[in-house]
Amino acid sequence: MKKILALMLMTAATFCVAQSNPTTSTAERSSAERSIAEAQKTIHEKPAQNTGYNLLATALVRRARETSDSSYYAQADASAKKSLQLAPNNFDTGKIKVSILLGEHEFPAALKAAKALNKQVPDDVTVYGLLTEANAELGNYKDAETAAQWMLDLRPGNLPALINAAHLRELFGDMDGAYELLQLAYESTPPTEDEERAWLLTQMGHLRLASGNPDGAERLLQQALTAFPNYPFAMGTMAEVRIVQTRYEEAIVLFRQRYQSSPRAENLYNLAQAMQRAGRDSEARKAFAEFEAKSLLESSNKDNSNWDLIFYYADYANQPARALKVAEQEYGWRRDVYTVDAYAWALHVNGQDAEARKQIEIALEVGIRDAKLFRHAGEIALQLGDLAAAQRYLRQSAELNTADSEQARVVLGGFPQAQSR
Repeated sequence: MKKILALMLMTAATFCVAQSNPTTSTAERSSAERSIAEAQKTIHEKPAQNTGYNLLATALVRRARETSDSSYYAQADASAKKSLQLAPNNFDTGKIKVSILLGEHEFPAALKAAKALNKQVPDDVTVYGLLTEANAELGNYKDAETAAQWMLDLRPGNLPALINAAHLRELFGDMDGAYELLQLAYESTPPTEDEERAWLLTQMGHLRLASGNPDGAERLLQQALTAFPNYPFAMGTMAEVRIVQTRYEEAIVLFRQRYQSSPRAENLYNLAQAMQRAGRDSEARKAFAEFEAKSLLESSNKDNSNWDLIFYYADYANQPARALKVAEQEYGWRRDVYTVDAYAWALHVNGQDAEARKQIEIALEVGIRDAKLFRHAGEIALQLGDLAAAQRYLRQSAELNTADSEQARVVLGGFPQAQSR
């Protein structure tokens, strides 16, 4: 699951230029849109000061998350540049620039810029949050943990620290601890911040789903969609719940709605998968083909759908060499657990199981409890003839009761009876 934590670290007004609907009433606006007018007013009243442009840039970053529309990052960057023209080397603008880089998945550049800001002001809590996220996305988990601890030491219980610590706890396998921290963050978020509360509820729902509790996830996601109707993140996670519940047609509806509101390649991939599960093979083939074309157009960018493209080539298109080529490209610049998993699986489908096992075990050493990673580890071990390890990993996947658990149970069902006892 792709998370945008930096957006929660920046507290400022929001602004949107051409995308705003001037006829929308204040009551109908999201928290980001309600701040648009404030930012416009600030810029209008004080055009020679950089404050309004900082508000504008931060607002566009927040709006990007609300809509899942990455084009807002380019607008945010333009506003940040204007701010720097008015106030060169402004520290607050520097932090916004890092949040933009994170939103664009330019993680190495974000880490370099965040380190420079940290050297400039060593006790800024927000900068440690940016360091945490950049390091986590690159797979530098020890450094991410150190930065998150600095956040908590500098300002115990602050909202950004709770969110970052929750993300790390999930990666380290402490699902209950991650949930508790997100719940604290939710309780600390004002009711007027509708998108932020919906985001937190969605993350809590994701944790419940990943822990094998789809009913608990559904309750949280219903709350999120009530707080922020048609929220793309919540719709996507609710569709995942419907997959686990084998309510495939409902999942298709939700995935289609999300893709219509946020036409990103990865969203189309999820829709194609749901169609195939529902037995709508012709529609699925068409959607997969459209996904591949769309994904390849962005594959060389940092903000891409390469994880899904790897699994598409490996699991659906039967093109293992292409899966490995994309995986090697992604693995070349980031080593988070999800990228390492995708790389390991690409190695596996190309028959390089010894190296695949090495890589998947590196990912699992972080502590993550993920049904997909456990299933991959089990199938790789099985191919190498290590039945005990294969059974252990596959059982761990099956016990989590997610969509990937189903395939793990199928593989376990093929074990000799003597191995199953």
